[in-house]
Amino acid sequence: MPLDAIFLSALTAELNETLPGARIDKIQQPERDSVLLQLRSPAAGNRKLLLSASSNHPRIHYTQARYENPAQPPMFCMLLRKHLAGGRILSLRQLPLERAVELRVESADELGELSEKRLYLELMGRNSNLILTGPDGRIIDCLRRVDFEMSEKRQVLPGLFYREPPAQGKLDFRTESVERVFDALRGETRPMSLDRWLMDRYAGISPLIARELAYLVTGRTDPALEELPPASLAAGLVRELKALESGFVPTRLLLAGERKDFSFRPIRQYEGYMSQDSFGSFSELLEDFYSGRALAERMRARSQTLHKLLSNQLARVRRKLANQEKELEATYDRERLRQLGDIVTANLHAIQRGQARLSAVDFYDPEMKQIEIPLNVTLSPQQNAAKYYKDYNKAKHAEKFLTEQIALGRTEERYLASVLEALDRAENERDLSDIRAELTEGGYLRQTDRKKQMKLPPSKPMEFRSSDGFQILVGRNNRQNDLLTTKLAYKTDLWLHVQKAHGSHVIIACAGAPVPDQTVTEAAELAAWYSQARQGHNVPVDLCPVRQVKKPAGAKPGMVVYENYRTVYVTPKEPAL
Repeated sequence: MPLDAIFLSALTAELNETLPGARIDKIQQPERDSVLLQLRSPAAGNRKLLLSASSNHPRIHYTQARYENPAQPPMFCMLLRKHLAGGRILSLRQLPLERAVELRVESADELGELSEKRLYLELMGRNSNLILTGPDGRIIDCLRRVDFEMSEKRQVLPGLFYREPPAQGKLDFRTESVERVFDALRGETRPMSLDRWLMDRYAGISPLIARELAYLVTGRTDPALEELPPASLAAGLVRELKALESGFVPTRLLLAGERKDFSFRPIRQYEGYMSQDSFGSFSELLEDFYSGRALAERMRARSQTLHKLLSNQLARVRRKLANQEKELEATYDRERLRQLGDIVTANLHAIQRGQARLSAVDFYDPEMKQIEIPLNVTLSPQQNAAKYYKDYNKAKHAEKFLTEQIALGRTEERYLASVLEALDRAENERDLSDIRAELTEGGYLRQTDRKKQMKLPPSKPMEFRSSDGFQILVGRNNRQNDLLTTKLAYKTDLWLHVQKAHGSHVIIACAGAPVPDQTVTEAAELAAWYSQARQGHNVPVDLCPVRQVKKPAGAKPGMVVYENYRTVYVTPKEPAL
């Protein structure tokens, strides 16, 4: 994503309108690589500043999102609280044409004397970092420590002096002239595209902006350099390079309604392919663009162990089911075993001990054909006949046993798939904690030391309000589905669930009052959205009064049966209630 040096300069300028003079009230570290500063400013009021050194989504901006704190604050968070809490922000500065910013904070030290600390946020992909230095420029600590083995050029360790990221040896586009560009173009001998040449020559330019410059000057995004006249190309490039310093507009690029990219200015190269819109601030743009992506990434990382456990368990159950179904299919031919026992019994006089096969007439065949019947050479004739009867009875009992086991296996398969689906929808640590507890109760996870368990408050079902004012409750997982349907809902409320797919139980709290069609549609859309059928169209959703929903004795969490229902068809969409 093009959070390049130019975008960062526009973002820094915007933040500097409100940051200087703000007090740091609280410091949180909701994620391993993210810090949240709660600020109080007489001019701008209370705000939250997010500083993320994520390898995939590094950024800095104001945020209104709610983040959950871990049960125990990380050591780096405690360190920041010690040195920065209660401090006053002096300024925010971007390092020259770098994807890095310096936050200067004046705060009291252990003796109560004011001193200046600096917090550096480096937004450089997998090398992103958050570094705190003291008044003398020495590193107090950092989010990611870099020793000599990790980098010979630049170490980032407590006690060392902070050094800015090494320069890439590229030019500053802000000081470029037509003459220098003309000479550089005329002297270029390497075959390459114009956008590649721009990225190689100038610092702070992302691939998106390099292609945009090429498009604005030539009408193409990647024209070959040798095909272009140097004189007119140099004049056009300098003109567009100068225009990069102003006219900042927070711009979001959309493809088929999905967020694809963003920029500090309107982008013309995608005309007719992508749509775009603008935001009131760069913080709003980054908040909109990254909120869903960052959440999904965090939950994927946190739920990876659970996801692997459930996937392996589900695969094991399915393999077991496949084997049992093959065994069951083999029992369907057991009548033939009894017939062969009868034929062997009728021919006992013709069998000698140690005989491997019996050739006899099949009197169960209308055509009375001659057949070959295998015998066990270690058994007597009578024992061979008895063995066929024993195998017949064994297959008869196996059919009943396997039928029961397959039914239990299919129930377990549906249950594990429902937990896996709930895991994919988990939004925070409390959701994961509920799923862990459910799996522990079911025997799929070992009970951990209670003293080491994170003490999180129990999560609650999601709550929405329909257009007609009705409360709609949506379960987040199987345990919540049970609680919602069997404990919280009134018998006269309406219950909804997507048909023949795993998903949330949805309750319309109506207490028997008539429910308008619009509310039913909105609740059905929620049921479809929070289910396996999220990507479908015309998804069937069943609904009935809660009194028609029953939980069978001994059923797995979230499993119910219902009757006297009707079905509505909706297309899932992201909740707007």
